Amino acid sequence: MTVKLDTEGIRYIGIFESLTGADVKDCILENDRVIMVVKKGDMGLAIGKGGANISKVKRLLKKEIEVIEHSTDVREFIVNLLRPAEVKSVELSMKDNKRYAYVEVPNKDKGIAIGKRGEKIKRVKLLMKRNQNIDNVVIK
Repeated sequence: MTVKLDTEGIRYIGIFESLTGADVKDCILENDRVIMVVKKGDMGLAIGKGGANISKVKRLLKKEIEVIEHSTDVREFIVNLLRPAEVKSVELSMKDNKRYAYVEVPNKDKGIAIGKRGEKIKRVKLLMKRNQNIDNVVIK
């Protein structure tokens, strides 16, 4: 799956990579937030000792930064995206030529998995579509 980025996204990735040393696989820009998907194993580099790297990037870009670790394994990537919510299971299925991921989370974590006004699940769906070619993610 090829991820397409706009010029601003490419600029943010360049800044992030030069300040942290982490490799970025994807970047999503929201109003006051930038979501960076970093290569598996680069999470420590991205955050830096005591959060130093992420703090530098936040100050320079004047935006909140969220860092998510990429994985080629669909289940592992979903777990990373939904963190800190606990994921009990992930079922993948095909229906009408569309790929679905059904994610079971404990009742106490459903609010965390969905997010305020459904913002977190929208991001999860977008990143799964862009990075794993999953058409829909359903929390159950």
